[in-house]
Amino acid sequence: MSQSDKNSSIKIVTQNRKARHDYHIIETWEAGMVLRGTEVKSLRDGKANLKDSYARLENGEVFLYNCHISPYEKGTYANHDPERKRKLLLNRQEIRKLTGKVEEKGLTLIALKIYFKHGIAKVELGLARGKKLYDRRADIAKRDMKREIERSLKHKRY
Repeated sequence: MSQSDKNSSIKIVTQNRKARHDYHIIETWEAGMVLRGTEVKSLRDGKANLKDSYARLENGEVFLYNCHISPYEKGTYANHDPERKRKLLLNRQEIRKLTGKVEEKGLTLIALKIYFKHGIAKVELGLARGKKLYDRRADIAKRDMKREIERSLKHKRY
């Protein structure tokens, strides 16, 4: 399978843009999601928000909290609760690795993005450590410097 075939089968629904600003992402995992029918339809319409969403380990299972999936517009009485906790599907080895790392001081699991891969809803989890204010300032300064260099190189070409 070529690189373009791999990318064409992935449709990003939503991303947590603030996550990379507020956290150092150490490692990422891909997990399946246990969803109801109206949640899948709502995700296909792009009606989801990952702001302040995180994952937690409970009794050997992983759950996603604060992920808002809007109720399906054409849904009936069987519509879902938008903020319910959702079970994430990871294999036992991945959960064991996560358990050891999350118990480390200062590390948390945050949701980075939700996407469809080959028609199946997935969530990308990031093992993250919170950034300090000076780290954020340094990142902004680095980004501005890079932008300025690109701008000056662009003007030199012409």
